[in-house]
Amino acid sequence: MTNLPCSADLDLWFAEQPGDLAVAQARCDACPLATACLAGALERREPWGVWGGRIIVDGEVVATKRGRGRPRKLVAAS
Repeated sequence: MTNLPCSADLDLWFAEQPGDLAVAQARCDACPLATACLAGALERREPWGVWGGRIIVDGEVVATKRGRGRPRKLVAAS
């Protein structure tokens, strides 16, 4: 199965830039193994990367990945 979208340009699936991550996610769209790929990544609690077309950080699916060096959002006290 060397014709899978993730078999070339491996760094793309572990990129830091949102644009690069979007490209990796788009390449996963047509992959016949996307569902199994995501399930396996979640089972293994992969620390990060694009798996099955989803972004994973700390073993969980996230909507977007925050860039390195940016402070966390603080929730205002009520």
